[in-house]
Amino acid sequence: MIDKQNIYILAIESSCDDTSAAVMHNDKMLSNVVATQKIHEAYGGVVPELASRAHQQNIVPVVHQALAKANIDKKLVSAIAFTRGPGLLGSLLVGTSFAKSLSLGLNIPLIEVNHMQAHILAHFIKENDKKAPSFPFLALTISGGHTQIVLVNDFFDMEILGETLDDAVGEAFDKSAKILGLPYPGGPFVDKYAAKGNPAAFPFPKPKVSGLNFSFSGLKTSILYFVQKETRKNPNFIKQNLNDICASIQSTIINILMDKLKKASEQTGIKEIAIGGGVSANSGIREALKDSEAKYGWNTYIPKFEYCTDNAAMIGIVGYLKYIDGDFSDERIAAKARYVI
Repeated sequence: MIDKQNIYILAIESSCDDTSAAVMHNDKMLSNVVATQKIHEAYGGVVPELASRAHQQNIVPVVHQALAKANIDKKLVSAIAFTRGPGLLGSLLVGTSFAKSLSLGLNIPLIEVNHMQAHILAHFIKENDKKAPSFPFLALTISGGHTQIVLVNDFFDMEILGETLDDAVGEAFDKSAKILGLPYPGGPFVDKYAAKGNPAAFPFPKPKVSGLNFSFSGLKTSILYFVQKETRKNPNFIKQNLNDICASIQSTIINILMDKLKKASEQTGIKEIAIGGGVSANSGIREALKDSEAKYGWNTYIPKFEYCTDNAAMIGIVGYLKYIDGDFSDERIAAKARYVI
């Protein structure tokens, strides 16, 4: 008989370059520790081999800190939840292997979690009076590797309505930033400079993609050609117009996302709209979503910044929901680099 009042989930997230561990008491977060890897900044992107090595160094101290901050003994843990995928295989293997070993050592259940489902279900982490979306709702998942519109009928009944055909939106931000000579990761820098610029200064073409799918590779190419053309005429063009360029890029990307989200809402009749993933930390996207409440009559749900980037608390809430359902994994489970919702 499950004591539903006292379920403690130790969650582990290692899908990319952040090592994270969290402790959940039912649907409440007690701790959420993240170790970031600065080494990738020198390479302008995540180096998979270096990421997996850093996970090996970080995972034990991160788990130790998560348990200490939650002020619980590992013997109280009810189950271990971990990210099975999608992500970098080497990184996933570290978290998967550690989770399997710990569940064996403590003789407690093991729960595998889909990383993208976790971004969506992070909205159900209980905090004060914060409301969670009502089913069914539409979720826009936006990150460095994914751009999807998902119909969420229930916790584990999800359907992808549209997705990117090439680059993800986070990749579009980061590669645009690289073209402008900004540091990695570039998305936050584009957001920072865009706040001071004119979004209508430089019009960029929006790709024509059928249905609810996305495409960002053409936009990225048009930005590259535009910058090359202008810097040939004026070598100081980027420096003199950085704010306006960033504002124009960000505005174009936001319009692409919002147009598709509006279309999805009209097609489904759903006005419960949530966002998730690393790019949901972008201030322009958050503002556009809030503005849509009055414009389209939507109820919108925006995650705390802590739950936007890769973190174990979102893995923990899925672990809790699966624990309630008795949905456990066995020790033969393996990491999956590609893992569809």
